[in-house]
Amino acid sequence: MSTAQPTDTPDVTVTVIVYNDAERLPRAVASVLRQTHANIEVVISDDHSTDATEEVARELAARDPRVVYLRLAENSGGCSAPRNRALEIARAPYLMFLDSDDELPERAVEVLLAAHRERDLDFAMGAVHRVRVDGGRRTTWMPHLVAERRTLDGIEADPRLLFEHLSTSKMYARAFLDRHDLRFPEGIHYEDQLFTAQAYCLAKTFTVVPEPVYRWYVAPYAASGTASISNQRHKLTNVRDRVHVQRLIDAFLADSGHESLREDKDFKFLKHDFRMYAGDLPYRDETWLASFADIMVPYLDTLAPGAYARLPRAERVVLQLVRDGRLSDVRIAARGLGHDVAPRRITPDATDGRAYWGEEVPRSEQARRELDLTELDLDTRPFFGAQLRHEITEIARGPGASVDLAVRTYDPALRLPVGHRRAVLHLSPGRRRLTVPFRLSPVRPGVFEGRVRLDLASARLPLQGFEGVRHPVLRLRHQGRTHTGLILAPLAFPPLAARIPYRSGALPHRVTVEPEGHNPGRLQIRWQPVGATASVVRPALRRLATPRARRAARLAASVLR
Repeated sequence: MSTAQPTDTPDVTVTVIVYNDAERLPRAVASVLRQTHANIEVVISDDHSTDATEEVARELAARDPRVVYLRLAENSGGCSAPRNRALEIARAPYLMFLDSDDELPERAVEVLLAAHRERDLDFAMGAVHRVRVDGGRRTTWMPHLVAERRTLDGIEADPRLLFEHLSTSKMYARAFLDRHDLRFPEGIHYEDQLFTAQAYCLAKTFTVVPEPVYRWYVAPYAASGTASISNQRHKLTNVRDRVHVQRLIDAFLADSGHESLREDKDFKFLKHDFRMYAGDLPYRDETWLASFADIMVPYLDTLAPGAYARLPRAERVVLQLVRDGRLSDVRIAARGLGHDVAPRRITPDATDGRAYWGEEVPRSEQARRELDLTELDLDTRPFFGAQLRHEITEIARGPGASVDLAVRTYDPALRLPVGHRRAVLHLSPGRRRLTVPFRLSPVRPGVFEGRVRLDLASARLPLQGFEGVRHPVLRLRHQGRTHTGLILAPLAFPPLAARIPYRSGALPHRVTVEPEGHNPGRLQIRWQPVGATASVVRPALRRLATPRARRAARLAASVLR
């Protein structure tokens, strides 16, 4: 630990935990040092890094007397020990936590400290801005929970806050943590969830503010070796850790007299924690899925039935298929989550008039309840909202820059009359749409097949070219109504790439057809400018694309109409 210590007591201690992150640590610390409330202490708590983190941290401490460097004697493998060791030396009456790959917005300390000084709070919390590192897109984490300023006398006043389980979005009164001996559980992952659940339940009063107090950088598709713990969902140990923490939370709720929160907490687990795994299930093999079910099902069987009833039907279907061990069906159902993709087939029960997911009427009462799709009105809903399923069954390189696709459309509610159907494949790189008509022919009731050649060289790109990803959609018309649906690709196939000389060679691009690799697994087409398009044309047009130039272009276009 650095020896330079300020003599005055700081108002707030911000602990920055770090492990082998020398590159991003200065950014995190700088975000604390530039806070509008300057009377702070920064404790860099290093979990025994083996890269240049120690050197960087000591230099940061030498530059500013508010910075203290603490190095653990050995690596703990988690976030809890670095935070707890920092708590032992923190000098301020109020405490915050920051990860080395994230930042604090400039007014975070000011805003949260003001809430504490207005009332005697156990903690104050605010909005979290999530920033996608793969594109810079910004969103607010759980925006409905932090939309307005409010003070609550206990978590029972709004159990939905259990969804906001981040320890880093909060400023804690040191007296509150010490009074309850509340520390981060060591030796487990997902420690935030247990710590935050305990804080919610133990707090008598806390305030929510709508201002942003944390900037969370998210890399959702990082390589498995560099992914954060929460993004290592491909590891069965990750599943075990998450379930283990849930059991610890359940025990705490029971022991602390908060059993009334159990259904809300179970709903949070199903809607958030399980849902994170569910989107990945199509990409897992049978062995992994079987092990996943062995870990997950015993815990799912302990959850409150009311928590299942609050979920959308598509999520209940996936959960039930996992509980029933129907692992091949799990993959099919999980590809439709959040996208209104139909099952391949539904089965009506002549005895009760209900319609069920899959190829048979479920045998158990629980399965019939969870797999019942009757409420979705699949056979009567407006055609634009009909549930259809479009799958690519074959994909091959065609002549030139084209790809040949075999498409199968499932219509489980029999919305389309028997016979040949005209279909259109739409793709829009930039603003101009590429439209490719083709024919779907009936195979059997509820199933159609067709072939389409997609010539990517015929796409009309903007003058400056196009850089980005697009997903083709399939459009059908019936009785004057239009239905547009996404197209599911094979989950894995070798990417097909070609260099296409758009505009007679003046606008070359490398175009790649590939599987999406996550979420439902759509067919994905990627454009990347190359040659002069990338090095000269696009940079020049970006420099010219000032607000004034855009206004002049719009004015000229309006005159020429």
